[in-house]
Amino acid sequence: MSENQGKLYLCATPIGNLEDITMRVLRVLQEVDLIAAEDTRNSIRLLNHFDIHTPLTSYHEYNKIEKAYVLIEEMKKGKDIALITDAGTPGISDPGEDLVRLCYENGVEVTSLPGACACVTALTLSGLSTRRFCFEAFLPSDKKEKQEVLEELKDETRTIVIYEAPHRLVRTLKELLETLGDRRMTVLRELTKKHETAFTTTLSEAVAYYEAEAPRGECVLVLEGRSRQQMKEESQAAWKEMDIEEHMQKYLDQGMDKKEAMKQVAKDRGVGKRDVYRELVDRDKA
Repeated sequence: MSENQGKLYLCATPIGNLEDITMRVLRVLQEVDLIAAEDTRNSIRLLNHFDIHTPLTSYHEYNKIEKAYVLIEEMKKGKDIALITDAGTPGISDPGEDLVRLCYENGVEVTSLPGACACVTALTLSGLSTRRFCFEAFLPSDKKEKQEVLEELKDETRTIVIYEAPHRLVRTLKELLETLGDRRMTVLRELTKKHETAFTTTLSEAVAYYEAEAPRGECVLVLEGRSRQQMKEESQAAWKEMDIEEHMQKYLDQGMDKKEAMKQVAKDRGVGKRDVYRELVDRDKA
């Protein structure tokens, strides 16, 4: 397979059901010179199942930079290397992204072999909008950083995808509810496995359910994005709490002429320019 300089192959592996591996990934795993795996103990079971005997080496969070340079040197010498994660597509919420970056920085070719990915699988099963979405993976463990991320998500209009471990699920659901407010969501478990579940619910109902029923298995949370219409209505309602003359003066003080200020006030309040003009005239008459 090697010719002069080697290449890095990002090989997606099953997230549960072994039948989800592709024929191309199986061929590449057999043909490369070395397989770098996040957990060799876990990956050896996968390789044994498919009767693949390519040498294995570890590549994980705690050796990702140092080991990356070792692997890059091997590829520069002509070896082809496949990167696999415990499950799913390498580089998605795992140290593979660092290896890919360093490969490009060192002139090593990289290619990605499509396959299973929990994020996309969960999104398509969620019943929520799939046209636009944001992927947060696992929320930060640092309390301050986590709160900053949650605040950023508060006005996110795209569908939100989050990974979570069972022992942290209830706490995370409560934090999401407190910061984002109640909204539609789907909790997905055991994706592609025999007991796969897609629990369509709301944040408040999910909190109540999992406080009573201990969650099992890794979860993917898919949350509805905030409604643009609702945000617009809330903004208009907030502006309407301000006296219309004070609202006008705000823009006049910024250097707008009266006509432009009136146009902006109308836009803020969700009314016509004539309505603003009429109300101001009525105020003057009074």
